[in-house]
Amino acid sequence: MIKWAIIFAIAALVLGALGFGGLAGASMGIAKVLFVAALIIAVIFLVLGLTAARKIM
Repeated sequence: MIKWAIIFAIAALVLGALGFGGLAGASMGIAKVLFVAALIIAVIFLVLGLTAARKIM
């Protein structure tokens, strides 16, 4: 998911440099949503991993 966020961010930079402001804004919005979603999922898995490790030990 981070990979797609980076791809959309790079696309937004290229589109912005070429003068396509609307498309650049949309791409950056998608990149932000994907990045936040990936962070939330990473935190959830971190918490689940820590709780599972405590149950094993």
